[in-house]
Amino acid sequence: MLFVLAPLLPAVGGILVSVLKMEDRARHVYYLLLLAVTDVLALSAAFLGGAGGTVTLLHFSEKVTLAFGMDTVGKVFLLAVCALYTAAVIYSFQYMQMEDRENVFFAFTFVSMGAMIAVCEAANLATVYFAFETATLSTVPMVLHDRTKAAVAAGMKYLFYSMGGALLGLLGVFFVYAYAGDSAAFAPGGFLDMAKAAGHENLLRGVILAAIIGFGTKAGMYPMHGWLPAAHPIAPAPASALLSGIIAKAGIIAVIRLVFFSVGADFIRGTFVQYTWLTLALLTVFMGSMMAFREKVTKKRLAYSTVSQISYIMVGLAFLSPDGIVGALLHVLQHVASKGTLFLAAGVFIFKLHSHHVDELKGIGKKMPITMWCFMFAALSLVGIPPFGGFTSKWYLASAAIESGLSVYGILAPVVLLISALLTAGYLFPIVIDAFFPGKEEAEPERKAGKRGRQPEKEEAASLEPSPLMWGPLIALSILALLVGVFGRGIADALAAELTQLF
Repeated sequence: MLFVLAPLLPAVGGILVSVLKMEDRARHVYYLLLLAVTDVLALSAAFLGGAGGTVTLLHFSEKVTLAFGMDTVGKVFLLAVCALYTAAVIYSFQYMQMEDRENVFFAFTFVSMGAMIAVCEAANLATVYFAFETATLSTVPMVLHDRTKAAVAAGMKYLFYSMGGALLGLLGVFFVYAYAGDSAAFAPGGFLDMAKAAGHENLLRGVILAAIIGFGTKAGMYPMHGWLPAAHPIAPAPASALLSGIIAKAGIIAVIRLVFFSVGADFIRGTFVQYTWLTLALLTVFMGSMMAFREKVTKKRLAYSTVSQISYIMVGLAFLSPDGIVGALLHVLQHVASKGTLFLAAGVFIFKLHSHHVDELKGIGKKMPITMWCFMFAALSLVGIPPFGGFTSKWYLASAAIESGLSVYGILAPVVLLISALLTAGYLFPIVIDAFFPGKEEAEPERKAGKRGRQPEKEEAASLEPSPLMWGPLIALSILALLVGVFGRGIADALAAELTQLF
């Protein structure tokens, strides 16, 4: 029952609280209560609700069911979902004061939270696909929130890319089920019936590659990455944090479930599927970093960074090795914390200064010390500086590459990851340096009028920091990025012990 209640409660509760007439303060209290209960239910389902068991909600056919369960991979992603949604919702209580239709934003936020919990709990590919599509449809209105021409264009681009990718993913689901054994429930090493697949291996592998690219659309993998830099600058900052930090990772979950729990890593190891997947992922890492380095709009720079950083995860998965998947899951956790912090910090710049470009952030370190220190910690983690989480995850990714036995990729992957880390430092560290050391000739940051003519509120000259509702989540996520690094070895050992059965 917990497996069903955990995704259902936020979706239904978020809509009900949003449509009822009440004052904003009272509505926020109900949202906070709903958030707390959802977190407790979801984590209880993960760690207390019948480990190894599944709950089947609907039967569409003998093999196609809507079923929920939980394993190690699901727990990792569920922790990430709860952490980032909790931070983003609390942050939004103040940030969304500058936006219209606040209740509509929160309604879709909670529906998408339910969908992401369902993705984490899915016990078969059909359930993953259903929850994956629900997550897409519930997040399109978050991109469209401003209802401007630019917002509509970005929302439609996000929708069309996602639909195209989902159709490729659905093609893979059809073929995998067609060649499944007696059961289509997830199993370590896959559930394919090799007798059925005999003589059709290359066809099935081609479809699997198409499905990886399709699900990779949500993760921003080339060539289906175009929606990310279009949607992020338009969406409200907490929506951008969710899209980048966790919703884009719905594609990562789908790929893991397809490759490691449906068809099995051995089926594609050493084939054109693995080599093409690695090539596209490494290309995306480099391309995203280069585009971020050149970009001047703060949120768009972070969006291109997401294109690059999520493909780090794809690179790890594509090596089809224990170190690869451990490094990928560690990078999931650190990226949730780091990129969540960066996008929420960018939202503070918009909310307090109405600054959208990196050139407008010089000298703000003295006015926003908490925000900029959190931004710096997240940047250190994203670059991969010890003891932050990015160092640990990249260590395992590089180890997976070197030990893969793939001569070209074993050398190329660490080189690309290193170049990307240098580019990441190149597009994040100057923001921090200019914020704290702008030079004597730089004037104090100018505070501009916001959209719809809203003027910045009067504050003491000594500080432009927002309330704890905004900087509290920044601190919490920054600490999480540090903890992933400090305890990275222990987390990695625990993951490796649980995931060895996949290989």
